[in-house]
Amino acid sequence: MTHHDTLDAHLSGLAAALLPYRREAERLAGWGTELAWTLARGGRLLVAGNGGSAAEAQHLTAELVGKLRDDREPLSAIALHAETSALTAIGNDYGYDEVFARQVRAHGRPDDILLLMSTSGTSTNLLTAAQAGHDTGLRCWAFTGPAPNPLADRCHEVLAVPSPDSQVVQELHLVSTHLLCEYVDQALPLIRQLPTASVPAPRAGTFARWAPPPVAAGKGRDGANGHSTNGHSTNGHGSTGTGWVRS
Repeated sequence: MTHHDTLDAHLSGLAAALLPYRREAERLAGWGTELAWTLARGGRLLVAGNGGSAAEAQHLTAELVGKLRDDREPLSAIALHAETSALTAIGNDYGYDEVFARQVRAHGRPDDILLLMSTSGTSTNLLTAAQAGHDTGLRCWAFTGPAPNPLADRCHEVLAVPSPDSQVVQELHLVSTHLLCEYVDQALPLIRQLPTASVPAPRAGTFARWAPPPVAAGKGRDGANGHSTNGHSTNGHGSTGTGWVRS
């Protein structure tokens, strides 16, 4: 394969994912408004991922604590993998599967938002973090690759990039990160005009409670197997076999 063939193959895979991704990305406007409400009232965003997804998580928090384009107040967002002393201490004392979950229990407060990023949706430390998020009362979102996948099943909402290529998935996760920040910045001025900022009522059709399915031993890190078949459609919405009850 020539250099041009490699370039064309990569761009072709990205182009093939763009149209179905556009339908997925429409949910980001609602996420941005909800995140803006949460941050404006003093809430916090916790983000986690492994490998390239860890880098994307830190990219997102940098845009919120710093700025995307225009100057604004700093917003509270923490990339859990960036706490290296805590990460290594927890991994050493409790095992790698707990490195994010224990931080979620430490930093998360009810109605904060937990965003988990994974190309495969099978990483055990992210599944465990989702469980901790539910136990702590956080709203759990996920950026993943194609659904169904276990992480999508364990989060309230998911943006599932419909591409079999993990590189394309991560590239569109970065697009999603920038769009999410854009929508937050658009919503903040409107929220500041209100007399008080409180979390809006859940949107119609969101899930009211969650019963976690078991996590199979040995399934985990990105690239492992462990995809579920519980009725999630390609866009990450499902209604059967997940343990969810619609409000």
